[in-house]
Amino acid sequence: MDLFLFTVDPRWGADVVAAGAAGIVVDWERRGKHRRQLGEGTQINADTPADLSRMRAATGGRLLCRVNGYGPWTAGEVDDAVARGADELLLPMVRSAEEVDRTLDLVAGRCGLGILVETQDAVGRTAELARRPLSRIYVGLNDLRIDRGSDQLFTPLVDGTVDAVRTVVAGPFGVGGLTLPGGGFPVPGDLLAAELIRLGADFTFLRRSFTADMAGRDPYVELPRLLAALADLRDAAPAEVAERRAAFVAAVTGAPVAQPA
Repeated sequence: MDLFLFTVDPRWGADVVAAGAAGIVVDWERRGKHRRQLGEGTQINADTPADLSRMRAATGGRLLCRVNGYGPWTAGEVDDAVARGADELLLPMVRSAEEVDRTLDLVAGRCGLGILVETQDAVGRTAELARRPLSRIYVGLNDLRIDRGSDQLFTPLVDGTVDAVRTVVAGPFGVGGLTLPGGGFPVPGDLLAAELIRLGADFTFLRRSFTADMAGRDPYVELPRLLAALADLRDAAPAEVAERRAAFVAAVTGAPVAQPA
């Protein structure tokens, strides 16, 4: 599973990539985000075009740039990100195939384009969206929760929503985010990691808590440990997969885990 880190710290980003992560995400998304996420306690980054250039110079890892949701500004953002060396763009808050098609036209093959499925409109159109030549599709749980008017972040992972999206995505698919083994709250990160493996996720993001959990730790030790833990989960027997799935559902819903008769 490819791991991508949100950061604009060149040294930190270069070390994490050299230690085993697939690449870096620089985050330009801000338009409407304060209003949309007001009172949610979420992280809103303030990354700049200059940050993208610095991260390009710092690492040869894959460099992703999350632009703003589609609008009159998209053409300029696409041109700027491509000029500064982005390997891929991530288009957030997708609601229609037309937005994706117009952005693909603007990209014109100069880099990859991935989309974030984080609205109910996009969930309902995933099969249509997945037929586009996209570099990756990621289910954004936090904005999807807000769009649904829900207070439960992980419900789409237990109510069949993410499974349904996964079945129609043939290309690189991602969801959720990870931190170090043994971490994670309110759902244990090890159970979330097992869920990502069950879904066949090709990539995910290293969560904000990953950077906090890494304080005082060596990425050249911890990244291989995380990747090894994911490899172990891939080798799990079907009974172990089912057991971890049940434990994950219980952690999300608060229901007790059914005990074998």
